[in-house]
Amino acid sequence: MGYRVAVVGATGNVGREMLNVLHERNFPADEVIALASRRSIGTEVSYGDATLKCKDLENFDFSGVDFCLMSAGSSVSKEWAPRIGKQGCVVIDNSSCWRYDQDVPLIVPEVNAEAISGYTKKNIIANPNCSTAQLVVALKPLHDAATIKRAVVSTYQSVSGAGKDAMDELWQQTKAKYVPGTEVEPKKFTKEIAFNCIPHIDVFMEDGFTKEEWKMMVETKKILDPKIKLTATCVRVPVFVGHSEAVNLEFEKPITADEAREVLRDAPGIAVLDKREPGGYATPVECAGEFDTYVSRIREDGTVENGLVLWIVSDNLLKGAALNTIQIAETMIARKMLNKAA
Repeated sequence: MGYRVAVVGATGNVGREMLNVLHERNFPADEVIALASRRSIGTEVSYGDATLKCKDLENFDFSGVDFCLMSAGSSVSKEWAPRIGKQGCVVIDNSSCWRYDQDVPLIVPEVNAEAISGYTKKNIIANPNCSTAQLVVALKPLHDAATIKRAVVSTYQSVSGAGKDAMDELWQQTKAKYVPGTEVEPKKFTKEIAFNCIPHIDVFMEDGFTKEEWKMMVETKKILDPKIKLTATCVRVPVFVGHSEAVNLEFEKPITADEAREVLRDAPGIAVLDKREPGGYATPVECAGEFDTYVSRIREDGTVENGLVLWIVSDNLLKGAALNTIQIAETMIARKMLNKAA
């Protein structure tokens, strides 16, 4: 007997990717249900060769559903996740709503799968921020090997992280820029995104950091190690899919670039592409549609003791969202946490 899986927010970028990943990974589902808001009832979405019609979240009965994969925003999650969880369904939420709740585990399976057991307090599990997810996948094996003291992260984040409207805005502005004299008006972003970089993701906080930067600091500590000191600068770039990160690390113990390269090659979820030659590194173009997190440009940082520099690239709609969600459910099944035979 397989599992019943509901996808909330099935018409969005991440919701559609969740359906794709469920099919591609042959998730043991007897039934997959697409759910959305009332205005999207009847909208068709693809699940492999099948077509699913979206049902109304507000009128759906979750009793008998094993997993609810939720990607509908914080306000929807805040209202519905506890209700769904009380019906016995495990909610794996992609919003920021539950990430900082002490009774909700924040999970990246390659990093802290053992923490999933804490889900029983609320029947909710949180997915981290997209930029955090790929970061900790790469940091975990290095932290185990030499203990990270401090990390300085600069992100180059694609517009898909801001939703379909953001992708449309980049596309429209890019086309318009080819017409001499055409002016573009920013709507989704604060400034023009085509052929530009915007050092501003989410809202500004009192200390001058943005909420996106704060998320990376707090989530890395919760997932990996509260002792790690991390600072970040998050930048939106004119890329459709794929987040990139330049990371400077300081370790307690010595670790060479060659040692780090070997450690990363043996780690789950990572592909090392690190040839010291033109083109011998990963970019968002190569990582789009791929499940792995790519690590390149591994080198020693002589400005600090025991320092390394890395370049990390991943598909933010996959490892940063949909893939990680399905991996959490797969881990629960593998560890027999639902007391149900697949």
